[in-house]
Amino acid sequence: MTVSIEALKEKFRNPGPAELELIARYAMLPESGQRERAFFAFAETGLPHRRMEAWKWTDFKNAIGAVEASKHASQAAPLPTPNAAIIEFSATGVTLPDTLPKGIKLHQREDSQALGNAEDVPLGAMTAALAGRVGGLDTLIIEVTEQTDTPVHIIMRGDRDEANFARVAVIVRPGASLELIESHVGGAGFSSFLIEIGMQEGGHVRRTVFQRGSADEAQAITAVVNLGDKSEYTQTALAFGAQVARLETQLKHQESGSHATLNGAYLCADGYHADYTSVVRHGAPSTVTRQLTKGAVLGGGTGVFQGKFYVPRTVGQHTDADMQHQALLLEDGAVVFAKPELEIYADDVECAHGNTSGALDPNQLFYMRQRGIPEADARALLTEAFIAEALEDANEGVEDALLDAARSFLAERV
Repeated sequence: MTVSIEALKEKFRNPGPAELELIARYAMLPESGQRERAFFAFAETGLPHRRMEAWKWTDFKNAIGAVEASKHASQAAPLPTPNAAIIEFSATGVTLPDTLPKGIKLHQREDSQALGNAEDVPLGAMTAALAGRVGGLDTLIIEVTEQTDTPVHIIMRGDRDEANFARVAVIVRPGASLELIESHVGGAGFSSFLIEIGMQEGGHVRRTVFQRGSADEAQAITAVVNLGDKSEYTQTALAFGAQVARLETQLKHQESGSHATLNGAYLCADGYHADYTSVVRHGAPSTVTRQLTKGAVLGGGTGVFQGKFYVPRTVGQHTDADMQHQALLLEDGAVVFAKPELEIYADDVECAHGNTSGALDPNQLFYMRQRGIPEADARALLTEAFIAEALEDANEGVEDALLDAARSFLAERV
């Protein structure tokens, strides 16, 4: 090991029990300059906490007293994908499909891979450092060389494990396309998933994410996406939260003509926390971003939305971007934090954002009850209709499954 455990401890500021456990896990992995750089980037902040502006509402350090096994197994079945190529990550290893669709190649890398701008994604940097297994897979690379209709389904699932860390890199070659589905269904005390997506000219990715954890788990899903010339990226996510859960997307338009859609919905019950955070950098002219996030929170639940569009001078000209966040507070004691941001330095752009929060419309409830619909059913139907718009761009095969999951949640709790 190039650095002793004692020296590693000194890299952290007042490391807690969870960080000491992460240091011990790192010390067990093979030596690597790339792994070391990622772990040192993580050590700059340690587990994110409320004194960090971007994490002030999602305090992982406080939530994770120690890296302990979850009391629960997976909280839901993965999304149904009968025709997909399934890749499953657990705390003990990875299961790969026996056959792959034409146009998709898998590359298993045992050596650690570099992570650019690791300081911007502390939990992504942590995952890049700790995803490796002694003598086993560090990074799974999915290379897409042509258009394919067969989805790739990534499952993150535990069974009362302490931790589950995984790293995936997706390379989309010119003109190729990928249907990517992810099911993050809990079962580990601390799970963290890092996915890096690089899209070349004319590439297309549609990513659908389903997240559900238990009230004693911490979950992090970090995506780093780079768009090439005239490429298109569509992301749809449905989150039910955990003790603390964060779905973070760092997206950069690297070349002109690229288009990104970032949609999502969150449903949080008592004791659950879901955080949608995104940063979109319009680093090329004539790029487009559309973002719609909707949430519904019950008493004792917490929803967080943080969205930022950054448009630099000169290269950001002709940007077209719109960000909307809308939330329902279904009961007293529900909490929603929202911070939409536009940071614009170019002068020829069309950028907008909107943010609203409130309760269900009493007139609509009265109308439905007048027609014989019980109040609980009426509230569930209105909430389902409210969030459904944010799920419309999901993979066609799983959109109904997402709505069914939301419908079941609302029927039980609203």
